[in-house]
Amino acid sequence: QDLLKYGFIPEFIGRLPIIVTLHHLDQQDIVRILTEPKNALVKQYQKFFTLDNVELVFQKGSLDAIAELALLRGTGARALKSIIEEALLNSMFEIPSRPEIKRCLISERSIREALEPEFELSDEGDGPERQIGASA
Repeated sequence: QDLLKYGFIPEFIGRLPIIVTLHHLDQQDIVRILTEPKNALVKQYQKFFTLDNVELVFQKGSLDAIAELALLRGTGARALKSIIEEALLNSMFEIPSRPEIKRCLISERSIREALEPEFELSDEGDGPERQIGASA
C-alpha cells in the first residue's frame, strides 16, 4: 500500500518479487556494522596497516564519533567508508615512507575535529616510544 501511495503503479509493484520494510539504524547499530562482520571496515583497515607493520588503533569513543557522523550525513552505513577514508587518507600515504611508525591512533577528537591521527614511534630500542601528531 505504501508503494501505491508513493506513486508506483500496481503493474510495477507486481513485478517486485520481494518487498522488505527497513528500520532506521541507530548509533549502536552502526558501531556494530563497523566492528562485527567478518569483513568489517575496522578490520579491513587494521589489516591494511599491518602490511606496513603498523598497528591501527581506534581509541575509546572514536567509533561512536564515526557512527554519529554517519547519522548526521543521513546516509546510514553507506557513509562509513568515506568517513574512515577521510580520517586516514594522509596517514595511508605517509606511513609507508616512515618505518619508525609503529602505531596509528584514531581518537574521538581526531574524528570530531577532522584532525590527523597520532603516531607512536619506535626509537629502535633507544628508549620508550614517543607519540607525535601525524604531520611532524
